[in-house]
Amino acid sequence: MRIGAVETGRLSLVPLAVEHADEMAEVLSDPDLHAFIGGAPHSPQALRARYERLVAGSPDPSRTWWNWVIRLREEKCLTGTVQATISAADLGCVAEVAWVVGTPWQHRGIATEAARGLVAWLREQGVRTIRAHIHPDHHASAAVAAAAGLAPTDHRHEGEIRWELLSPGSPADGL
Repeated sequence: MRIGAVETGRLSLVPLAVEHADEMAEVLSDPDLHAFIGGAPHSPQALRARYERLVAGSPDPSRTWWNWVIRLREEKCLTGTVQATISAADLGCVAEVAWVVGTPWQHRGIATEAARGLVAWLREQGVRTIRAHIHPDHHASAAVAAAAGLAPTDHRHEGEIRWELLSPGSPADGL
């Protein structure tokens, strides 16, 4: 399946392209964005190489990578990214989702709007379980997950809390 743009009130989630690397390197240049996820900002060249790998797709045939940049239509600029890694499971597809919004655009509801748009689109595609892994001290990301309909679980992965949204009929403990 080929992904397309996802439209929300103020945003266009645009399928990731290598050409987005230069603008996104600036959007993601604040080292504070990496406080909870680790690493450091990528140079435009390093981000271009990363985007080439992402656009090429997962080397694991059981996983699909869907990545979008977040475009704030009114300001005609990119503000962040959303992504979903889709895996097939016995009772339907599972999506691992994540989002990041550049520091200058935070506290404007962009991450929440983008995450809600992503979750709604995934549900329309028949994804049964949607998960995010969030550092326990990352309160802003937890608020975004809650606003998108996900709830924290007791499951931990590499120190992060699994947040999850199950479709009706999915097992309560996830897949």
